[in-house]
Amino acid sequence: MATAPSVSYSMTVRLEVPASGTAVSQLTTAVESSGGSVTGLDVTASGHEKLRIDVTIAATSTAHADEIVEKLRGIEGVSLGKVSDRTFLMHLGGKIEMSSKHPIRNRDDLSMVYTPGVARVCQAIAENPEDARRLTIKRNSVAVVTDGSAVLGLGNIGPKAALPVMEGKAALFKRFAGIDAWPLCLDTQDTDAIVEIVKAIAPGFAGINLEDISAPRCFEIEARLREALDIPVFHDDQHGTAIVVLAALTNALRVVNKKIGDVRVVMSGAGAAGTAILKLLIAAGVRHAVVADIHGVVHAGRDDLAGGNGNSDMTALRWIADNTNPEGVTGTLKEAVRGADVFIGVSAPNVLSGDDVAAMADGAIVFALANPDPEVDPAIARQTAAVVATGRSDFPNQINNVLVFPGVFRGLLDAQSRTVNDDMMLAAARALADVVHDDELNANYIIPSVFNDKVAGAVAGAVRVAAKAVTGTTAV
Repeated sequence: MATAPSVSYSMTVRLEVPASGTAVSQLTTAVESSGGSVTGLDVTASGHEKLRIDVTIAATSTAHADEIVEKLRGIEGVSLGKVSDRTFLMHLGGKIEMSSKHPIRNRDDLSMVYTPGVARVCQAIAENPEDARRLTIKRNSVAVVTDGSAVLGLGNIGPKAALPVMEGKAALFKRFAGIDAWPLCLDTQDTDAIVEIVKAIAPGFAGINLEDISAPRCFEIEARLREALDIPVFHDDQHGTAIVVLAALTNALRVVNKKIGDVRVVMSGAGAAGTAILKLLIAAGVRHAVVADIHGVVHAGRDDLAGGNGNSDMTALRWIADNTNPEGVTGTLKEAVRGADVFIGVSAPNVLSGDDVAAMADGAIVFALANPDPEVDPAIARQTAAVVATGRSDFPNQINNVLVFPGVFRGLLDAQSRTVNDDMMLAAARALADVVHDDELNANYIIPSVFNDKVAGAVAGAVRVAAKAVTGTTAV
């Protein structure tokens, strides 16, 4: 699949060129002939003989960006100056900061914000610990916790390398839901240690967002923390993905005029995201689901599932085998997908071909979510499938967790919820789907943009109502 230039690989190159002649047009020609895209060209200084020009360029990869720079360096009469990677510049010094809500202008302000006045507030909380939600940042704070073991598609890169992602997550919480989120990157991948650390820091937060923790440990960590804490614990890689997938599927089924209880769903991937998607789809009414992993279709008679040995990977697969595949399908993913109404991939690139998609049922729905390279080329899938979605921003129908987690936590925090459950997640999915109105719905618009200003409020409102049904609170 050809890759288009992306702002993710955007750079600004400072050049000096002759003031006369064709040097400027040579610059743009050199970039475009190399497969890049000129997105900006600014003259920053001018003299009788020389121009200083900043050329902003989008490339397809770091190596491609280097190739373009070398091509520019080779143009006669051009002097190459500073090359700035725009993505790295955006991360310079970090992307978030703490700021005070109240100015500290004089001794009175200092006495109320800090000592001695703060002691009265401390005493009030000591007498009534629930006042921490009212009188501290706890009311509006979420901890974004990772051990760096499953970061994006990069794998186990550790806590320091995971920090830019956690910072980005915190920035998105603030941008889309006004929530103060704090990245906590833990230098341990021991399950017991992670559970104990999160329990120890929990008093300062109203919610825990687990992020980029590898399966199957993520299942145990989440389950133990939900049991131990009186605040909601949400593993976004699992549940955020599941909610967006269900919302998108709800609208895709509207496009093809099929009902969720009637369709046959085939999934590729039985990890954290795949398992969570499956569980939420079943809760939403899916009755005919088949899951395949690297070893083929998961079914009760598969040799590696016989007996059960307590291994947590096997435990998850055993649950899938016991709760899916009522028709007893066996064999490979390619065999299972024949005649299926829906394919959902959260696995690996290029596991299906265009012929496999063509063998699906009429009105087929294909969600190929492996990123950056999907399970099947979306352009090829679209030739025969009725609806196609990906995890990428350069195709229609992007399945993106930022559509969900800010609104989910906004609703949970506003309701002062102590938990998060399937009813709340189903409510979030319905609300997200409903943002796309009937007169907007079509095969290329089953899910709203992340910048749709109705999304976070709709999701938050639905989750708040569902959470209040559990807590009975009237908090706002």
